[in-house]
Amino acid sequence: MADLRDSGFYNREYNARAMVPDHARYFERWSQLSARARGTMTCYLDREYGPAPGERLDFFPARKGDGSVLMFIHGGYWRSLDKADFSWLAPAFIDAGVSLAVVNYDLCPKVTVEEIVRQMLRASSWLYLHAEEYGADCDRLHVAGHSAGGHLTAMMMCALWPVLDARLPRDLFKGGLAISGLYDLRPLVMADFLNVDLRLDEAAALKVSPAFMPPATRAPIVTCVGGAESSEFKRQNAFLAERWRSAVAADVAMPGHNHFSVMDELGNHSSALFAGARRMMKLDR
Repeated sequence: MADLRDSGFYNREYNARAMVPDHARYFERWSQLSARARGTMTCYLDREYGPAPGERLDFFPARKGDGSVLMFIHGGYWRSLDKADFSWLAPAFIDAGVSLAVVNYDLCPKVTVEEIVRQMLRASSWLYLHAEEYGADCDRLHVAGHSAGGHLTAMMMCALWPVLDARLPRDLFKGGLAISGLYDLRPLVMADFLNVDLRLDEAAALKVSPAFMPPATRAPIVTCVGGAESSEFKRQNAFLAERWRSAVAADVAMPGHNHFSVMDELGNHSSALFAGARRMMKLDR
């Protein structure tokens, strides 16, 4: 790891958009595909899982399969993007017999990263308590996320659910898929372009760094990082594997993929990443 005083290093390494000059085309395509998915598929939009404006989710029910549900948490460094940008994932998962819940949260700097974690706890609880109303199985819940969503996915795998609500099982999520995630948030304190909105100091960053927490159950965690991503994103991925040796069941190699193209592969039936998601949900048997 570079010297923590080297803010230039962290500003370069964590600025994923600057590293992918044509990143806007990914966002534009995702938005177009998402609008098409919402316009052509059965979906329940803007279900309220909590009182704050951002506490909403979209649910795409599968009409076949074993009742499995994937809760997807979007990225955007906790300060941008929206669930509506990721409806495009629904066709692939619905076709595989998996219901998809795409969750929103309020964004920094309006709220803190810690509050976003709490919102994801509420979304997860809501999904467990309401899944069967949408034809899904509350005992087959899984979670996945990209970038900041990868961080939030890992945080959900640390959650002590019965402490939060006695109605919830210890193993609420039966598995997690963290893509290009951030698991040690301390370096972000030195990334000025980002911390202007996150407002983290080292203590606050450590408090929401899942790599320094134990996973709450033996549920499998699958990780992934693009082969063309920065050294810090690769280090973060390896660091979680080292810290969670007993929980990380697999790492999906995605050579040649950048921070955004790797996300494309989650909606691609024939990709290694989609296959990894299926294995995590035990659908490959």
